[in-house]
Amino acid sequence: MPDARDHKPDVVTQRYIEGAYAAHNPTWDLEDSPWKAAQVLEVLGAAGLKPRRIAEVGCGAGGVLIEIGRALPEAVLFGFDISPDAASFWERHGGSGITFKMADFLREDTGHFDLILLLDVIEHLANPFEFLNAIRDRADCFVFHFPLDLSALSVLRESPLLHVREKVGHIHYFTRGLALALLQECDLEIMKWKYTGAGLHAPQRALRTRLAGLPRRLLSLLSRDLSARLLGGETLMVLARRRTIPLPS
Repeated sequence: MPDARDHKPDVVTQRYIEGAYAAHNPTWDLEDSPWKAAQVLEVLGAAGLKPRRIAEVGCGAGGVLIEIGRALPEAVLFGFDISPDAASFWERHGGSGITFKMADFLREDTGHFDLILLLDVIEHLANPFEFLNAIRDRADCFVFHFPLDLSALSVLRESPLLHVREKVGHIHYFTRGLALALLQECDLEIMKWKYTGAGLHAPQRALRTRLAGLPRRLLSLLSRDLSARLLGGETLMVLARRRTIPLPS
C-alpha cells in the first residue's frame, strides 16, 4: 500500500514530514511518555479492558507504546507515524517486539484492532471529522488524549493559542465538552473520560504553567470543569467505542 511519502503532502502535513515540527520539538515529548501511558492504563483499567491487539496512530518517538508493552506484556503492539524524524527514534526500541511503520495509517491494510490510541493527534488534523469517520471501524475501542487549549484565559490573552499553533501544530482547540461532542458526532460512544491534571502533574510544564498551579489547584477544589474552562492547564483522556460494541459484562 502507498504511504504518506507517495504523494505531495498538504500544508498541515508538511510540518511533520519536512522537519518543521521536529525543529520545535526535538525530543517528540518522549519525557512525557511514562506519565501519558499511566493515564491510558488508568482509563483502561477503570473499564476493565485488557486489549490484546493495540495500535498507536501518530506514535511519535514510541515511548508510550514501550510503557504500554511493559504493563500489558501479552499485547501485540503497532506504532504508525508519518514523520521520518519520529521514525529515527524507533531504533532505540529494538527488541521491544513492537512493530513500527512510517506510513499513513488510513492508507494501510492493517486488519482490525482491539484498541487504537490517538494521543495528542486530533488537534493536528486538517479534517478531524473525515479522519474519525474513516478510522471508526478499524478498532473496537479508542483512547484519545486531547489538550484542552481553549479556556476563558487563553481566549482573553490569545497568545497561548498562537503559541501552541506555532510550536506544536495545534490547529483545532478544545474544551471538554467540544472534544466529547466531536467524538459523539462521529458516531463514537463515550465509555470513560477523565481530566489528567496535566497542568499540575505532567513532567514537562512551562514556567508559566507551574506559576498558575496554585490558582488552578484552588479552583479545582470547587470544580475541575470550571477550572479547566476558566484557567486552562488541563488535558482530557477519553475511552470510546463504536456504538455497536457491547460493554464488557
